[in-house]
Amino acid sequence: MADIRVERHARLLVRYCLNARRRQTVAVNGGAAAEPLLTAVYAELLKRGAYPVLRMVPERVDDLLFAYGKPHHFSEITEYQRAFVRTVDASLSVLASANTRGLSGADPQKQAALAKAQRPLRNVLQKKPWTLTLFPTAAYAQDAEMSLREFEDFVYGAVFADEPDPVEAWRDLGRRQKRMIARLRGADRIRIVGAGTDLAFSVKGRRFINSDGRHNMPSGEIFTTPLEKSAEGHIRYDFPVCHAGREIAGIRLVFRKGRVVEATAEKNEAFLRSMLDVDPGARRLGELGIGTNRRIQRFTRNILFDEKIGGTVHLALGKAYPETGGRNTSALHWDMIKDLRRDGALYVDGKRFRIAL
Repeated sequence: MADIRVERHARLLVRYCLNARRRQTVAVNGGAAAEPLLTAVYAELLKRGAYPVLRMVPERVDDLLFAYGKPHHFSEITEYQRAFVRTVDASLSVLASANTRGLSGADPQKQAALAKAQRPLRNVLQKKPWTLTLFPTAAYAQDAEMSLREFEDFVYGAVFADEPDPVEAWRDLGRRQKRMIARLRGADRIRIVGAGTDLAFSVKGRRFINSDGRHNMPSGEIFTTPLEKSAEGHIRYDFPVCHAGREIAGIRLVFRKGRVVEATAEKNEAFLRSMLDVDPGARRLGELGIGTNRRIQRFTRNILFDEKIGGTVHLALGKAYPETGGRNTSALHWDMIKDLRRDGALYVDGKRFRIAL
C-alpha cells in the first residue's frame, strides 16, 4: 500500500518549500532508491503547472567518478553544467543512499578538488529556490541504529508528514523561531561551555535567520555567522561527524583569532586535517546554528537531522551564508554538533540563553 506520508512529504516540498509555480523549470535530483518520493514530487509539480526535470542517479556513479575520473573531471566544469544551473528556476535534491560509506575509500584530495570546482555551480543554484531532503533507506536506518520501519516513522515525524496539515505545522514552528530571534536582537558576545569546551566569539551586527523548512526539510533551527576573526577558545564535539563517506569521531578544535590552530580526532584525524586545508576559509567559522526541532531527539549520523536536534548547537567550518552578513568563503561547509541538553550552556552577552520554543 502507498504510504500517505510520502504524498504529504511531496506536497510539502513542492507547495511549501519550493513554492513551485506555473511554467517554472524545476530540477529534481535523487538516488534511484527514492523513486516513490521522486515520482510523487514529479506528479505534484505537474499539478502546479511546472516543468519538472527529473534525474535519478544510480548508487555507484560517484564511486566510479573517483575511481576512473581524470584530473580535469575534478578541476573543470562543463558548459552543459553552467547552462543547466543558469536555466533552471528551482532545484530539489533528495538524499537516498543505499550505502552511506560508499566513498570511504575515495581520495580526499579529489573530493576536495571536486568541491572547489563545483562551488560556482552551487553559488548559482543557492540564489534560486532550493531544497534538500531525505528519503528513508535501510542504510540510513542502520547508521541511526533503527529498523527501517522505525526510521521511516522518525523521518516522517521530523518533516511533520504525520500531521494532517504539515504546511501549517511548519508555519507554526516558524512563528515560534521568530520569537526566539527577537530575544537575540542586538546580541554581541556568544559563549559555549560544556565538557571539554569553552569557546567564545562575536555575532555583533550579524543577522539570525529563521530556518523553517524552506531549504532543509526537515529543518528547525535559527542560524547566523560569527565574526570571522573573533573565535577564541576550544571545543570538543559530542557526536561523530559523517562527511564524504567517512566518520570522524572525537573532534577537538582550538581557535585563535578566529582560526583553527589545533585539530585532533580520535578517528580519521588525517581526513579532518585534509578538509581543513582545502582553502584558507576552511579553518574559520561560517555558521552558528541553534537546533529547535523537538521531533528530533536522537543522533542518526545524518547531519540533515542531527544539526536540528532540539537543545543542541552546531558550528560550521568554512563557507558563511551571505544573508547573515558573513563574509567567509570556502569550498567547505562542515557542520559539527555540540550537545547542550545535559552538560553545557549557551551564554549571550553574559546571560544564559534558554534554547526552548
